[in-house]
Amino acid sequence: MGELERRHVVDGGSSEGVTQPLLAGLVTAVVGFSSTFVLVLTALRAVGADPGQSVSGLLLLCVVMGGLAIGLGLRYRQPISIAWSTPGAALLVSAGDQHGYGYAVGAFLVAGLLVTLTGLWSRLGALIAAIPVPLATALLAGVLLPLCLAPVNAAVRLPGLALPVIAAWALLTRFARRWATPGALAVTVLVLLLRHSTGSGPGVGLLPVLTFTAPAFSAGALAGIALPLYVITMAAQNVPGLAVLTHFGYRPPTRPILLSTGLTTAAGSVAGAFMVNLAAITAALAAGPDAHPDRSRRWIASVTAGALYILLGLTAGLSAALLTTAPPLLVEAVAGLALLGTLGSALASALTGEQGREAAVITFVVTASGMTAFGIGAPFWGLLAGLVAHHLFRRTAAVPAAEPAPEPEPRGTSRSPTY
Repeated sequence: MGELERRHVVDGGSSEGVTQPLLAGLVTAVVGFSSTFVLVLTALRAVGADPGQSVSGLLLLCVVMGGLAIGLGLRYRQPISIAWSTPGAALLVSAGDQHGYGYAVGAFLVAGLLVTLTGLWSRLGALIAAIPVPLATALLAGVLLPLCLAPVNAAVRLPGLALPVIAAWALLTRFARRWATPGALAVTVLVLLLRHSTGSGPGVGLLPVLTFTAPAFSAGALAGIALPLYVITMAAQNVPGLAVLTHFGYRPPTRPILLSTGLTTAAGSVAGAFMVNLAAITAALAAGPDAHPDRSRRWIASVTAGALYILLGLTAGLSAALLTTAPPLLVEAVAGLALLGTLGSALASALTGEQGREAAVITFVVTASGMTAFGIGAPFWGLLAGLVAHHLFRRTAAVPAAEPAPEPEPRGTSRSPTY
């Protein structure tokens, strides 16, 4: 069989061979956007952004993600999917508006520079890799827990609005898991329309516009937002994203990925792009065999997803307008439903191993507490407490227990040593 014939069989014909990755890219973008764009808007509002600034952030994130996915996919012919940091957005929700939006923007900029530095200096990446996995996943779980409690609170306080959303999510999780969160979001919009609760809120237009904010810097924002945002993005997005690509037989260009995502985050921070990184949750949709049997054709899926992300970014104003007048607890409930699976995976990873479990629990409890000390939020203190506990308990375990003193032997007897 000639090469042309063999390629035709593998691809199932040229049109079929392109159609499959195009559809995979479509699913990747739609699922990725609809599952967590609510969380992105909620996160930016939580750290002090006004409605226009939050729409600006969502727009720029989509455009940057799409542009990088297209550029990296065409350059390296690999399905390199780019996303916003979902755990990073959850972190922003837990951090809250403690410093003002300008200080949050400064933290975004520094976090992006730290990712860039990781691409330039491998030792920094080694330091992140040295953080025990149970602590990193416990940190993620502690950040996610408050949001994942929102569906429970909404069911009690807003039963007429929340219960239909939760029911739709549960049914779709059972029968069409991939579409559970998009379906729950669609039911949310329908419920709000039926209740006449939607409309353009103050400062929200249907056409998204970039809004720039000058960065400001404070020790509290850098320690409470920038450092945890960098650590949690590296541990929960970039490292798993690289692992997904490696699992499917690719050799991802780690340095160009880190440099491009870090620099674009730093540059886009002034318009609300809080973190751009490798996709982890949706990465397999474009990199796996469902995208195409031929591994060399799957880059079409990630490039398609990138192009669609740019188009979806143009709907940022409409998306925000649909949700601006909704009760904040209901919006958080939708985001919490989307993150329940991630919370379960993080807890399982943090607590599976017996060794280091206590340190992981301490990290989780302190992070989930929402405490603030010296102007620094709980994620920083949770990671710090976990690292201290990890080293303390490890050293304690390494010290052998003192042996009891030997009983005095009766006089006139001797005992030969035992080996």
